[in-house]
Amino acid sequence: MSGARVGWIIGALGALAVLGLVLVSLSAAFYTDWLWFEDLGYLSVYQTRLAAQALTFLLGYLTAFFFFWANWLFIPGRLLGGTQVLRPFRRTVQASLRTLRIILILTALFIAYVMAQILVANWVDLLVFLHAVPFGKADPIFGLDVGFYVFRLPVYRLLAGWFLALGILGLLGALAVYGTAGTLRDRGPVAHLSVLGAVTLGLIAAQYQLARLGLLTSARGVVFGAGYTDVHARIPLYNLLTAVVLIAAVLALVNLFLRRWRLLTLAMALWLGLALLGGLYPAAVQRFVVAPNELAAERPYIAHAIAFTRYAFGLENIREREFPARGVLTPEVLEANQATVQNIRLWDWRPLLTTYGQLQEIRLYYTFNDVDIDRYIIGGQLRQVMLAVRELDTEQLPEQAQTWINRHLIYTHGYGVVVSPVNEFTPEGLPRLLVRDIPPEAADPVLEVTRPEIYFGEVTKDYAIVNTTEPEFDYPSGDQNVYTRYEGPAGVPLGGFFRRLIFAVRFGHSQILFSTALRPDSRILFHRAIDDRVQMLAPFLWYDPDPYPVIADGRIVWLWDAYTWSDRFPYSEPFSGVNYIRNSVKVAIDAYTGETTFYVVDPTDPIIQVYQSIFPGLFTPGDRMPQALRDHWRYPERLFHIQAAAYAAYHMEDPQVFYNKEDLWAAPTEIGLQGEEEMAPYYVVMQVPGEDQVEFLLIRPYVPNGRRNMIAWLYADSDGEDYGLLEVFKFPKQELIYGPMQIEARFDQDPYISQQLTLWNQRGSQVIRGNLMVVPVDDTLLYVEPLYLQAETGRFPELKRVLVAYGDKVAMGESLEGALLQILGVTEAPPPAEETGPVTPGEEVPTDVAALVQAAKAHYDAAQECLRRADWACYGREQEALGRILTALVEATRE
Repeated sequence: MSGARVGWIIGALGALAVLGLVLVSLSAAFYTDWLWFEDLGYLSVYQTRLAAQALTFLLGYLTAFFFFWANWLFIPGRLLGGTQVLRPFRRTVQASLRTLRIILILTALFIAYVMAQILVANWVDLLVFLHAVPFGKADPIFGLDVGFYVFRLPVYRLLAGWFLALGILGLLGALAVYGTAGTLRDRGPVAHLSVLGAVTLGLIAAQYQLARLGLLTSARGVVFGAGYTDVHARIPLYNLLTAVVLIAAVLALVNLFLRRWRLLTLAMALWLGLALLGGLYPAAVQRFVVAPNELAAERPYIAHAIAFTRYAFGLENIREREFPARGVLTPEVLEANQATVQNIRLWDWRPLLTTYGQLQEIRLYYTFNDVDIDRYIIGGQLRQVMLAVRELDTEQLPEQAQTWINRHLIYTHGYGVVVSPVNEFTPEGLPRLLVRDIPPEAADPVLEVTRPEIYFGEVTKDYAIVNTTEPEFDYPSGDQNVYTRYEGPAGVPLGGFFRRLIFAVRFGHSQILFSTALRPDSRILFHRAIDDRVQMLAPFLWYDPDPYPVIADGRIVWLWDAYTWSDRFPYSEPFSGVNYIRNSVKVAIDAYTGETTFYVVDPTDPIIQVYQSIFPGLFTPGDRMPQALRDHWRYPERLFHIQAAAYAAYHMEDPQVFYNKEDLWAAPTEIGLQGEEEMAPYYVVMQVPGEDQVEFLLIRPYVPNGRRNMIAWLYADSDGEDYGLLEVFKFPKQELIYGPMQIEARFDQDPYISQQLTLWNQRGSQVIRGNLMVVPVDDTLLYVEPLYLQAETGRFPELKRVLVAYGDKVAMGESLEGALLQILGVTEAPPPAEETGPVTPGEEVPTDVAALVQAAKAHYDAAQECLRRADWACYGREQEALGRILTALVEATRE
């Protein structure tokens, strides 16, 4: 046997071995995912996906292959005879007829595979096409339901392009075959090529008609969607091109009988000329018809864009109210709004994440990935809190502990949460913890965690095997460790040799097959990272970037907002890459069991109705969500951010005002860690002006585009029956309402504040400025910004000062209360040096000095107690009484 042949054999065996490994790996992934879906109770979802992908691939592959086979081999072979067709190839490549035929078949097989994969990549769109439902809203140009553009038009475009590529490749391949055979002028080949040409031209005509419909989702004119030039120039042009191409297709078919090449050539030349010069006509209409009077020409299309964009982003029902901002901040106002003041957030999540890490990670292998904001009823009051989950990161285990058993059998889970109020801190500038330590200790029963183990989280990525001979590490206790065993139902049983072999292949760890620590009833937990988990189950949803944990009935449950969306909604301008969005789904993931439930919270959304039709076993009605979770719904940040960006322009409903951008708004900026940055929306617990309930809201202030003063603020309600309510308060345009950056500048320009900031930055510390909060209080505004100090030698931010601005006043205090006192013009009187006995506040002013001193001390103590309770009216009364006592004391000492 020659060396060349041996080399070919070795290469072929190597290729087969690689192919075999790939197939085994794919089979292992397929089978283990099947078991995973079955364990979660969502096997029907996986089966639907597999069936759709398999059927799509099969239909696409067979269609493409038989089309190529018919047009490259079968039809030419019948017309000319196989030997005649292949003789030129034989002379060229000097190969046998059988080899040449195999080459053509392999080429068809490869291209058919590529074409089939294009369809498989769009399997969701194909299923959506089959289950489409109407929106009940028609477009203003063609009168088609919006559902056609969202659900059907994308598939029509996909299939038209796919079949056009098929036709062009088939035509080129047939041309190559007949050209090489020298039979292009023979009647049979001419007839064959004419049919292929007619089919290709027909598909091009279909593309023009689809492009005509696609103008409603284009962005050429002053608005998104078809404008004057599109309607009066491009649509007629597309219709003309369609007619010319169809005539050419008919002439190609006529050529079967008459062989009149000149007519076909003339039609093709006319089409190409129109296609090349077609851009001139719309440009001429735009320049000479539209541009001289653009507003008049575009007015109806601007109106369409305003209406459809407002509908697509859910802006139609935003209520508008005036906010005069003429109120006066007094102790009585603060007293009436004490629930709002007590919940002003002083902790920024970024320095707090670092502080949590220093105080509560306990061991190197624990980590806090994020700090989230929520609210709980604590002590009978609605309190806004910040909380973080303590997850276990096996990557942070010491190097000598990085063994397979440690990573996958022993160190399997994180433990507990940390919770602190948004506005409280210790004298050292550290957060006051409501839930702390391991095991977790809670300051209020509502925060008690009875199942603190975190088997499913944001950074929990390794697979874990439970019910083994090895006990699982639970938490550290002094110099000892406490161990446990998983008691939940989650996990795929490893069973016997075959399953262990499959999982060993899946994860590339032979220990799964050979370890004696595993038992027949051992179970493997994988897809434990919650982002991986939801993407496996519902990849067609768009997920908010910030899932958050909830303490519910002693358990830790992740809540995650998911969106249905489209970028194909007619006449709707895109924001953040989408031009239609709804928060139709909220996902709940139990941190211990991994139970994942997709609750439909907006069943009126047509897109979620389609997905429910495709995957009936995936979704659960929203009214079946436990109330303990329902109480912690948050209006989603990403949705609100997108809606706020859209509303900045689309609050203008008059086409003329919109066209001239007369009232365009923008997001304000603030001083952040990296300098000036966009101010993000923020959660607050507050009482909306004019309402009697304290609620959990998400707020976005606005400034006029290109200016710094504030023009309005938008909020979204997260509580109760008002959940999802959007309302905007507008400030008087004739009055100056300071915007966030103007307040930042006033802080920097205050001599005392500026001096202190400079001094702290020069003493080996770094001043970190937290989020500036603009908080409406009654009919006025408070601006609050926390300041943190962090030593250059360590990463331990401490909350040291609070900046407050109101009207023309700015202040810096060691606490929010202290800064507010300065704003109110109240200074704390120093306590007298000696106490002679208690005196009841409110009694008549005494005349002797000793009694006056006693009365002053009593009123001072009472005022401090009022301040501790944030009872501002009480504090004002005691301060007033203290003022009278001090005045009398001054008079008494003069005598």
